[in-house]
Amino acid sequence: MRYRKLGKSGISVSEIGFGAWTLGLDWWGKKVEEDEAKRMLRRAYDLGINYFETGDIYGRGKSEELIGEVFAGMRNEVVISTKFGYDIYGNEQIGHRELPQKFTPEFTDFALRKSLERLRMDHVDVYGLHNPKIHTIRDRALIGHLDLLVKSGKVGAYQVALGPAIGWAREGLEAMEVTGATAVQTVYNILEQTPGNELIEKGGKHDVGILVRVPDASGILTGKVNAETKISEKDHRSVRSGDWVRQSLKKVDQLMPVARRYGWNITELAIKFILSHGAISSVLPTVVSEEEIELFCQMSDGKYLSDGDVREITGMFNQWPPYELKASAQTA
Repeated sequence: MRYRKLGKSGISVSEIGFGAWTLGLDWWGKKVEEDEAKRMLRRAYDLGINYFETGDIYGRGKSEELIGEVFAGMRNEVVISTKFGYDIYGNEQIGHRELPQKFTPEFTDFALRKSLERLRMDHVDVYGLHNPKIHTIRDRALIGHLDLLVKSGKVGAYQVALGPAIGWAREGLEAMEVTGATAVQTVYNILEQTPGNELIEKGGKHDVGILVRVPDASGILTGKVNAETKISEKDHRSVRSGDWVRQSLKKVDQLMPVARRYGWNITELAIKFILSHGAISSVLPTVVSEEEIELFCQMSDGKYLSDGDVREITGMFNQWPPYELKASAQTA
C-alpha cells in the first residue's frame, strides 16, 4: 500500500481507502452482517488501509459504531473521517430519499459529539460536510465554526463531500476558494470524468486533496453489472438505466486496448487511471467482502498510466455524449 498527503492538512492517507457506508446500509446488493463487517475492517487495516471514511447517516450511526469497536485502542494507527449535515435525530430514513439538512454551528457541535461517542474517540481526523448545497458553502458562520473546531483539536481537518448525485461542480470549486477545507470528495471514474477533471485541476492549484467515490462506475468496471443484470429497487444502483449500462459497456470496449498495453483488466485500468492523477489523495471503492478489499489493495503499487495514456483516455471521454450533472438551484 502506498500513501499520499490529504491536501494541505499533511495527513497521510492510504491510496485505497475504506468507504464504510456499506457496513451501515444494505444498499449495494448485500447486507453485511456485523461479524463480517468487523472482519472486513480488520483485513483492510492488515493490508495497509489507514483511511476509513464513514458518516453519521450510515445506518444511523451503525457504521461509526463498528469502526469505533474494531479500532478501540488504535487511535493513532488509523485516520478516521466521518460526515454530518443530515438531521438523523429528528427524521426517519425512508428508502433512498434525502433527509432534511442542518448545518448550524449548534447542530454541528451536537452531531460531532454524538459521532465521537459512537467512534469512541475524543477527536476525528477529518470531518465532512455531507452533500452541502451552495448556500451552505457560503455560510460564513458555519465555515468559521469548522475552522475553530480544527484549532480546538476536536477536528484534524474538514472536507466537502459533494452529492448525492454526480455534479455539484460549483459547490466543490467554491469550497476550495472560500473555505479551509483540506479535501473535496466527488464521484469520479474513467467513464464519468466530469466534473472530476475540473476539480482535480483546481485541487492541485489550491493544495486540496480529491477523494474519489464510485470509482467502479456502480459495478460496470468490475464486471458486477452487465446488460443482463437485474438491479433491485432497494439497491443504490437502481438509478442507472438499462441504456446507461449498454452505452457504458461499449465505452469499456473502447478502453480495453489501453488496458492490454499494460496487461491489466478493466478494473485495474479504472483504479490506476484515477491514481495516475497526483491531486487525488485516496480512492474509496464500494466493498462488501474481504475479497474485494484484497482486490483493490493490490492496485496501489505505484505502477500507473503514462501521461500520454491519461491524455488518450481523456480524449476518448471528451468524444462521448455529455450526461446530466446536478447542482444547487442557486449558483450565481
